[in-house]
Amino acid sequence: MNKINDQASHPLRAMIVEDEILIAEDLKERLTGFGFCVIANVDTAEECIAVATKEHPDLILMDIRLKGKKDGIQAAEEIRKQIDLPIVYLTAYSDQVTVERSRQSSHDAYLLKPFQTKELQSTIDVAMKRQARRVLEKKKIQS
Repeated sequence: MNKINDQASHPLRAMIVEDEILIAEDLKERLTGFGFCVIANVDTAEECIAVATKEHPDLILMDIRLKGKKDGIQAAEEIRKQIDLPIVYLTAYSDQVTVERSRQSSHDAYLLKPFQTKELQSTIDVAMKRQARRVLEKKKIQS
């Protein structure tokens, strides 16, 4: 399996936002296999926002439907107001309302469950490349 992050001395830090324990554990194993260090696994939008704004992970895998009052889309929007980092939505829901809400929000990719490891890997790769382009564009604007 190809790793997304080959920097063993400084692994990229990922956060999983998933309210189903078995899925969260599976994601952790897959991310570790891609070369990420999973710094947190939370199951509510509120926890996600608190951890993300404190820890500034390099990637967030975000389930759209979560426990609590807010969902993953709301969490992503709040996080992006404070920090710019790649967010990948993971969801089993592909209804028109969910898809449209996700399109209008701050995310880098959308992946339907269930998914294969290669799909997850390529989706994360796209999200990380989009983030790198945003950073480069900001640097060009500032100089």
